[in-house]
Amino acid sequence: MDNKRRVRKAVFPVAGLGTRFLPATKAVPKEMLTIVDKPVIQYVVEEAAAAGIEHFIFVTGRNKGVIEDHFDIQFELNETLKSRGKKAEFDLVQSMLPRAGTTSFTRQQEPLGLGHAVWCARDIVGDEPFALLLPDMLMNDQKGCLSGMMDLYATAGGNIVSVEECDPELAHKYGIVGIGDSIGDGFRITEMVEKPKKGTAPSNWFINGRYILQPEIFSILETQERGAGNEIQLTDGMLKLADRSSFAGYKFRGDTYDCGSKDGFIKANIAFAMARDDLRGLIEDDLRAMLKA
Repeated sequence: MDNKRRVRKAVFPVAGLGTRFLPATKAVPKEMLTIVDKPVIQYVVEEAAAAGIEHFIFVTGRNKGVIEDHFDIQFELNETLKSRGKKAEFDLVQSMLPRAGTTSFTRQQEPLGLGHAVWCARDIVGDEPFALLLPDMLMNDQKGCLSGMMDLYATAGGNIVSVEECDPELAHKYGIVGIGDSIGDGFRITEMVEKPKKGTAPSNWFINGRYILQPEIFSILETQERGAGNEIQLTDGMLKLADRSSFAGYKFRGDTYDCGSKDGFIKANIAFAMARDDLRGLIEDDLRAMLKA
């Protein structure tokens, strides 16, 4: 039976440069671009908190200090809101703050890939399982993607990745998993293939940016050779980890928005705005008119 130790910590790799959003990201981290009125990274942190995560680990790079500031107290803002009687706004700002001592920040000093970013968090995570959430991927469903993964982890143990279906004709663009026996809201994974050649994919279920991993991944990544893009690839490390510990796939049934792409970012803004009672009525007619134009 695979280890089922409680998952308390989550890693957020936020060191990327966000070149696809230049010039907006020249001075503002891409993770701080807003979906309606909250930065992308806040949505992802809230997903983790709702799943029971107690310690939030950010792997950052240069020009990312504003992320740390966002999850800290800003005294001037607080005093201004209180002096102007803006209680609702004050309460909102306070509600998003993690408890003191529950955030950690470490630097990925070189852009050597996702596997390297995860490895940079090794000393903070320590010898325990952890969640990994890619902040570009914004998940939208009632339960919360990581919460569903936690439920599956309680049954399956080992390592969990969130997966969802894609058009089989597009499977060559993704990391694809092979489907084994059903378990809970998912299945045992029989294989993982990164961007398989057309017609060779074992399924159309792709890994979508949420993971629960056992700490043995760190020793693997420490000696991992560079792979695609001359970077240390997490998928390569997971393939080796699969020889030691089982993997299961959680079937995510909600909507996923790749906020690292312009079209995904725009779709996310529209979807989240339309889901809000205070905004839907203000924009629905205009959106319909734009589509007809």
